[in-house]
Amino acid sequence: MKQRMRTGTGIRGGTRTGIRAAVAAGLALATVATVSGCAFGRPRVRVPVSFPSPTYSSSYDASASPAYEPTYSPSPTQETYDPDGRSDVRGSSCDFSDSLRQFTYTVSITNPSMSDSFSYDMAVNWMKAKPADGKAYGLHERSITVGPGDTETYTAKYTVNQSSIGQFWFTCEITRAHKTRM
Repeated sequence: MKQRMRTGTGIRGGTRTGIRAAVAAGLALATVATVSGCAFGRPRVRVPVSFPSPTYSSSYDASASPAYEPTYSPSPTQETYDPDGRSDVRGSSCDFSDSLRQFTYTVSITNPSMSDSFSYDMAVNWMKAKPADGKAYGLHERSITVGPGDTETYTAKYTVNQSSIGQFWFTCEITRAHKTRM
């Protein structure tokens, strides 16, 4: 048996066959593309330049850390100071010379102010150490002016009027450093 293929000679039949073939090919292609996962590309989304940023909410505990609040206060025209300037004074090298019969003590005064000069009314005592009965062997007094941020050093001295002194114990004490603004 022979198979025959019908071929149309008219316009109407040939067009219809071409359309059917095109539709069938398109459906086959769409089916294959859909099954393989690439039927349609993802649509492109364009984000506007002035797109507002998202807002976030969080649970912030304000009592956990205090908020920073700067405080502004006008600077004082003059620094406050303690008239007891003993915290500005250091002593070193407490000594006694047998040959000179003289007590010595090196005193350094540092003015902590960067704007004011101060006068320090100093008193240095050489006290009995054994027994520590509160009696003094000698006293040295002096006033010294120290400029802003400066340090002045001097040696306090006291000469004993006795011609011979035996062995004794003593300490050096800065008993006064009265501070006055100049």
